[in-house]
Amino acid sequence: MAQLWGGRFTKETDKLVYQFNASISFDKKMYRQDIKGSKAHVAMLGKQGILTKEEMEQITKELDAILADVESGKLSITDEYEDIHSFVEANLIDRLGAVGKKLHTGRSRNDQVALDMRLYTREEVKETDELLKKLLETILRLMKENTETIMPGFTHLQKAQPITLAHHMGAYFEMFKRDRQRLFDIYERMNYCPLGSGALAGTTYPLDREYTAELLEFYGPTLNSMDGVSDRDYLIEFLSASATIMMHLSRFCEEVILWNSNEYQFVEIDDAYSTGSSIMPQKKNPDIAELVRGKTGRVYGALLSLFTTMKGIPLAYNKDMQEDKELTFDAMDTVKGCLALFEGMLATMKFNEDVMRKSANHGFTNATDAADYLVNHGMPFRDAHGVIGQVVLFCIDKGIAIDDMKLEELKQFSDVFEEDIYEAISMETCVNKRLTIGAPGKAAMELVIQKEEAYLKANPGIGTNA
Repeated sequence: MAQLWGGRFTKETDKLVYQFNASISFDKKMYRQDIKGSKAHVAMLGKQGILTKEEMEQITKELDAILADVESGKLSITDEYEDIHSFVEANLIDRLGAVGKKLHTGRSRNDQVALDMRLYTREEVKETDELLKKLLETILRLMKENTETIMPGFTHLQKAQPITLAHHMGAYFEMFKRDRQRLFDIYERMNYCPLGSGALAGTTYPLDREYTAELLEFYGPTLNSMDGVSDRDYLIEFLSASATIMMHLSRFCEEVILWNSNEYQFVEIDDAYSTGSSIMPQKKNPDIAELVRGKTGRVYGALLSLFTTMKGIPLAYNKDMQEDKELTFDAMDTVKGCLALFEGMLATMKFNEDVMRKSANHGFTNATDAADYLVNHGMPFRDAHGVIGQVVLFCIDKGIAIDDMKLEELKQFSDVFEEDIYEAISMETCVNKRLTIGAPGKAAMELVIQKEEAYLKANPGIGTNA
């Protein structure tokens, strides 16, 4: 069992205790970050004269060699090591002897793991942002293509007013845009380097923390060594943002599942993103949408777990914090996988435009506009509301839409109705006369689409914003 702390102890750690304490099974994911951080630390030690130039170059060369051997499969990360830090250092010492033992000068595993996790999470934030941007690009394409695709808008899962598919998609564009903004905020707060914090109280070595931070592309060093080793706020924030992303995906998936049903038939999911039944040959199941909806709870669980882990921990570092990794790694992978699969499903989905329009037409979604017609002809709104309510009951009884009623039938409910009622309550009129910014009218939607295009152009990715 390769350990870095044997001097204080006279007995070997019990095997079960060792296995319980070890983190190599999951923190080995951070081998690149651990080596990257070690290289920056060594470069700083060389700059400060704590290591000779020759020692710095030797250690750097062997760290690169270890990385190459791991990536090629020549060197395996096994559970004989307690954690990824001991794996890297033990292999370095095997290759360099005494010089390798100087790697850890002025450093603790506490600030080392804090650095590794920040580096790892920083990359995850960027990758998640890239996937969100790709999803937004797909949604924007659908918005552009469907400014005239009429469908019912819903409240309480009841047909309410006619909108367009572009307008409906635009609501999700706003959600996922906010998700990107949250990730940007998290990146800005977390991008500070804890390396040099030591175990909790810094070090007596003359470290140049600003230089290390610069090498690792941080904005600067963390300003309190106790907080530097014990801060996991950035993980909680990232998991919170991830949970919100999953909530938005889950809402979207719920609609896709409904729209895919025989009762709606608004969409047809591509064969690549659906499955059949082992017993019912007619079935085409929205499995990807259902799995994304189901995996949302998994990400919520990771957030709650880390909240609970951190809630009673006194300053500074405690071993409890090792529990920040497994569920967080799982949540990170889950969110990225869900975003990629959902985007693929959405990009290949077929929308049944005729079905959507008929649903809007036969769902009395133009009832509000019919009432507005009466109001515009001088009838008090309350009276108009009552008249149209009676008209809807008549249509339900006859199994027809308001548009299908003859003028003589409409006049049975009010003499105010004239031939222009049909133009006033056509689906196109109901949608396109709503021209305030954010509304579904074509002119309003085209303006919003321009704004969304400008947003994507101005925000190509975290760390590369225009």
